[in-house]
This record gives sequence, C-alpha cells and structure tokens, in this order.
Amino acid sequence: MNKIKCECGHINPEGTVLCESCGKPVEQNQHIDGNKHNKLLNMRYDGSARRSQTYNKSFVDKIWNFFSSVKVGVWLIAITLLASSLGTIFPQEMNNQSALPADEYYEVNYGLAGKIYYQLGFHDLYGSWWYMLLIASIGISLVICSIDRVVPLYRALKKQKPVRHESFLKRQRVFGEAENVTDEEKATLLKQLKERRFKVMEQDGHLLAEKGRFSRWGPYVNHIGLIIFLIGALLRFVPAMYVDEQLWVREGETEVIPGTEGEYYIKNEDFFVEVYDENDERYKEAIQKEGGSVPKNYQTDAVLYQRTDDSLPGAEPELEKVKEGSIQVNRPLKIDGFGLYQTTYQLNEFKSMSFKLHEKGDPNEESLGEITVDLIDPKKEYKLDNGYRVVLDKYYPEFKMENGEPITESKYPRNPALVFNIYTPENPNEPEVSMLGVGFNIDPSESNDYKLGITNVEMRDVTGLTITKDLTLPILGLGGFIFMIGVIQGMYWNHRRIWVQPRENGLWIAGHTNKNWYGLKRDIQQVIAGTSIPEPNDQLERKE
Repeated sequence: MNKIKCECGHINPEGTVLCESCGKPVEQNQHIDGNKHNKLLNMRYDGSARRSQTYNKSFVDKIWNFFSSVKVGVWLIAITLLASSLGTIFPQEMNNQSALPADEYYEVNYGLAGKIYYQLGFHDLYGSWWYMLLIASIGISLVICSIDRVVPLYRALKKQKPVRHESFLKRQRVFGEAENVTDEEKATLLKQLKERRFKVMEQDGHLLAEKGRFSRWGPYVNHIGLIIFLIGALLRFVPAMYVDEQLWVREGETEVIPGTEGEYYIKNEDFFVEVYDENDERYKEAIQKEGGSVPKNYQTDAVLYQRTDDSLPGAEPELEKVKEGSIQVNRPLKIDGFGLYQTTYQLNEFKSMSFKLHEKGDPNEESLGEITVDLIDPKKEYKLDNGYRVVLDKYYPEFKMENGEPITESKYPRNPALVFNIYTPENPNEPEVSMLGVGFNIDPSESNDYKLGITNVEMRDVTGLTITKDLTLPILGLGGFIFMIGVIQGMYWNHRRIWVQPRENGLWIAGHTNKNWYGLKRDIQQVIAGTSIPEPNDQLERKE
C-alpha cells in the first residue's frame, strides 16, 4: 500500500485528502472530495482515506465500492419498500384459503393482474429468494458503508493534534484573525473554553478545543441497530424462530398445531358466539347502524395435548393432555412459546350430507340405497348393496358460478355442491350424471332414470385460530432500541471544534462543526467574551 508523507513528517495512507496530523490538504488527492484552492475545505470524514475512494481495480474493489455507496443503499431500501407495498395488493399465498393452487388462484380471482402478480413471485413475497436477497444486500451495504467510513474517521480524529497547517485554518468556514492579544486574554480564552465544557488539548501554545465528538458516531450506531434489525427479520424465515400459521378446527375435532413439528395438538371442545342484545338501549343505535347482530364474544373451549410417542408416519399419535382453557380475541392460550389466538370463525359449516337413490318417476321415492358423504374427507366411490354404485366425480366445497363455470372459493364446505356418476346394474358402464347442492338438483342430460335426493344434512361450527411464535422480537427490539440511541446521539448533539493558533503578535481562531453553525458561533462568542479578540467571520456568509 502506498504511503503519503506530509511536510509535517506524518505518514498518511494512500487516498488521504487532509493530513491526519496537521490537516494540510494533500495536493494530488483534492479531487476526491472536490476541494479547490479558493474554496473552503470539505471536511467530510475529516479528509481521511477511504478504501472506496482509493482503489478501483480488482473485482473485490468494485464490489466494495458498489456496496459502500450511500446512493446504492438508499436505492436498495427504496426497492425493498416498493416490493413490500406491492406484496400487499393481493393476499399472500399463505393467507388465502382457496383450494386452488396458487398458479390458478391469482388468475381466476384477479385476472391478468393476478397472473402477472403470481409470475413475478409477489404471491410469496416474504419467502421469495429475491426478497431475501434484497434484505441481505441492505445488510451488506450497511456493513461495508460503515466500515468504509467509521474506521478512517476514527483514526483521523484520534490522531488529530492542536497544531494545524495554516491552509487548514484559513479554509475553515469560521475563521478570524486577532492582533495584539495579551497573555491575560489568552488565559481568559482558555478558561472560558473549559467553562463551556470543551475538552482542550494544548501543544506549544496551539489549542484544540473539542466537544460532542461522540455525536459523530450516531449514524454508525444507527447502522448497527439496522443490521441487528435485519438479522432479526431474516431469522423470521427460520421455522424454529418464527411461526405465523392459520388453523381451522371443527367442533369435536383434534388437529395438530402447525409449527410444532407434530408435538402439540388442539381439540375444539366447543365454540360459541355471543352477540349484543339488540333491545339494550346502550347498543341499539350502534347495532342498527351495523345492520344486524354484532358479536360480543366468540370463544373456543380447547384442550391442548402433547404427543408422547415417537412421531412415525401413519401412526396414530398417543396424546397426553397438558392444558385446557378458553381462547378469546386478545386472550390467547399459550404453550411452549406458541400463542393460539382467536381470529375468526365459521358457523353452521356443513359436516356431512346424506342422499337417497330412487327411481325418478317413483311417486313414493322408494329408496334404492342411501349414502352419506363426509364433506371434509369424501370417498371417491359408494357401493350400494343391490349393485348400484355412486361415484363422486366433482366436489366444490364453497360452490359458485363464474363465467358460466362452477368453481369453489375455498376448500371449506360452506356451500357444497357435488357431481355424481350413478352406475346401475342395467348399465354398469354408462353412468347417469347428477349435480346436487343446497337448493338445486340438476339432471344435465334430462334423461336420467334415477335420482339422488338430499335426506339429511349435518352441520357444526368451526373456529379459526392464528398460531404464532416469534423468537425474533427481542432481536428486533434490540435493533430498534440501538437505532433510536443512534438517532438521539446524532440528532441532539453535534461535534464542535475550535482551533487557536498563536501568531507573532496575536492569534488565529477557526471553528468547525458537523451541524448547527449558529451554536458554534455562539460558543465562540462566549469564549472570547471579555477579550479584544474579534468575532471570527463566517466565510460562507461573507461570500454569499
């Protein structure tokens, strides 16, 4: 690595803009920060050498320079925010309850926009590789951007000395000259600097008064907080760290709790809904505005079980009751870090439907056999004792017509419709087709000799639960807390420096701050109060 030796004798690394020791501008490097001889010094990063501004030859240099750019970091954040907002236009795949696969669901429900949405991968945005790559890129950008700046800046500030080159002082924004300054006035100046809580360093009569240096690290503390926050966000893709699943449990059923690797089960003992009394004067007006009954409470009485045997494929689990209780909105049932929240419900869901087969023209509709279809787990074929067979050809759990075609809106039997093929002993290879649902019984060919009729319907309530487990919250909280410390550190303090250089019959005084120039000038006014030292000029204001 090349070195640059200043006339003060200090050896600076290649790429240094201002000598780390005396502050003299390094002539051949002034283009880096855009300095010109007749302009004020650009004090960005105190003129320290940054890798991104020094090397640009190898592949590693180019990668480093790309991610060290603040513009690149801002663009990465902007693209991530844009992608995140686009991901809210249509439901994410994990939240839709459709029986349709994702490649059909979005096109069927949202047309061409849905098809494009799916093909671009927005349907599973937060689990997509390119979204995780964006998050990782932001983290890499923050790390490289911080290292590229904070290490050289730390080294430059640590090595700074009270003795500064003339050109350094003259080209500070706040600069002034004083003549005929007595030793008593210099002592007063030094005393008042310390009273203003400046940390003063003295070398051969040269003074460097400094305070608020810690505020320079505020942006980098922000970066540390953001990096920790992004690590927490990435850990949400690790199943053991984050679970957010939906679970529907029907009354009387026991279901495995998602995300627990088959360890925990929940049984829905009972589900009920309470509504506000429509005749209660306190709620009457509000209920009328809603146009119907308003739920007061919906609740699942549940029992939690833990599996005690080895989880073998196909084996019936051995369960041990570990907890029971009620699940209400905002009152979850918790176990082993998992929270079971009451989020929705479905009343009077179809459980099963029973059908009777009879001859179409029989006025007594004498039964030729009956079948019962479990609407959660229907069988493909039902054989009757007298040689008749009923084959379930199509099943639409939540039936509706769209563009003249039957479709299902979800996989849950809220409005079931079934298409049967009926095989008779007379025509064992030529089925008669019937379509049945709530309120209709269709013979598509209008030539059937046999008919299926609904004889019974069994219904039950279903509770909708959200299963959550989030071990990333402490990490996200820590990242947010550190980020806010950085915000406060950088926003409410500023780094002020005042240099005093003795001259033959007076002194020069110069000042610099990273912000709040009014405050710096007020500090200088106060430290020269009671002396003959004139107030330094703001060279930027004078030029304007």
